[in-house]
Amino acid sequence: MALPLLLILCLVFEASSNEEGKVFDKLMTNYDKRIRPAKFYGDIIDVTLKLTLTNLISLNEKEETLTTNVWVEIQWNDYRLAWNKSEYDGIDLVRIPSDMVWLPEIVLENKSQAYSAREINLELTEDEGKVIEWIHTDPGDFTENGEWTIKHKPAKKNFNRQFTVDDIEYQEIIFFLIIQRKPLFYIINIIAPCVLISSLVVLVYFLPAQAGGQKCTLSVSVLLAQTIFLFLIAQKIPETSLNVPLIGKYLMFAMVVSTLIVTNCVIVLNVSLRTPNTHSMSEKVKHMFLEILPQYLGMHLESSEDSWDTPQPRRRSSFGIMIKAEEYILKKPRSELMFERQRDRHGLKRADKMAEDIDIGTTVDLYKNLAHFAPEIKTCVDACNFIAESTKEQNDIGSENENWILIGKVIDKACFWIALLLIAIGTLVIFLMGHFNQAPEFPFAGDRKKYAPE
Repeated sequence: MALPLLLILCLVFEASSNEEGKVFDKLMTNYDKRIRPAKFYGDIIDVTLKLTLTNLISLNEKEETLTTNVWVEIQWNDYRLAWNKSEYDGIDLVRIPSDMVWLPEIVLENKSQAYSAREINLELTEDEGKVIEWIHTDPGDFTENGEWTIKHKPAKKNFNRQFTVDDIEYQEIIFFLIIQRKPLFYIINIIAPCVLISSLVVLVYFLPAQAGGQKCTLSVSVLLAQTIFLFLIAQKIPETSLNVPLIGKYLMFAMVVSTLIVTNCVIVLNVSLRTPNTHSMSEKVKHMFLEILPQYLGMHLESSEDSWDTPQPRRRSSFGIMIKAEEYILKKPRSELMFERQRDRHGLKRADKMAEDIDIGTTVDLYKNLAHFAPEIKTCVDACNFIAESTKEQNDIGSENENWILIGKVIDKACFWIALLLIAIGTLVIFLMGHFNQAPEFPFAGDRKKYAPE
């Protein structure tokens, strides 16, 4: 029973194969694949297209190329490939190799290479009476990309009016992919390190104003790190002048700020190391940098000995001290000077003490008498006076040097707040540009159509 059934199936299959072969022979007889399937001269062949996206592989920003996996479905009607299925045992489907039939020769540039708009008409595929004006994606077959997300995928027929109907460039079907980068990878690996390295340049203001070498070294080191980052990013972005990526804008901004800070460090060092021998400090400079600005910067400066705001008590001059010493030595016998300590030890200290302050007129008269009667004492006193004057000059010079250092600190503090605000505001503005640079709600400006399945 099994053997007759098997024979019957083989006969049926052979008969079916023979009928399909007859259909194939009928269709291919006198078929010329070089001739467009138009019944009459001037007929236009309708060609419909449908693009199915299966995978968004990668986007090479350096080469400006997008790699995808797609299926292009092209449909048209060839009247020569028709038969009456009732004459061939109801066969309604025959598979013919593509190299044996006429093809519209549609290429990936979405335009025909060989035929003009007078010969074929490009249209989007219709499904259940609705035009598919988008790139089709099958959720079961589509693979999500880890770097890019697809926001819009419209399809549209376009007419290039600068060409004529006889030109093959006149009509085209354009498939758009509007994608947006997923930012997490770049935030962790590029943006965060750039911001942290750029923020280090503010630390130079926590070094003393006189430490100009260390401040410049730190600033230049940060500048070099930013240059290396910019060089690495330049290897991944396209060599175009049409647009600049946001990370490139931020690095250029940070490098400009670092350069300004290095310049500021040099200026502060120049001010801090000034001396009265090279520069004179005017009262306006003192008033501006040592009185007005510290109030707004929250600084409390310690006044030097020759303070500009409150007069200090006059210190006893070395001249008066020397006169007292000379008078004391001339009036006392040498033996009394030698045994004065012993007298104090046994309670025999003199009750009368020399007054601490001597009248200026008396001091001058005494000095004239000493100069007249004792030339050696005059020479000694002149030497002591020279030492006293030199010491006073050194004190004055040290006081003015301290003022220059204080001015350097004030400039440093003011530039610190300026740099901090500049870096913070610049960083926020540049990266907020990226935050607000989102994909539009609709794929085409002025067109409220979403070009997506409902």
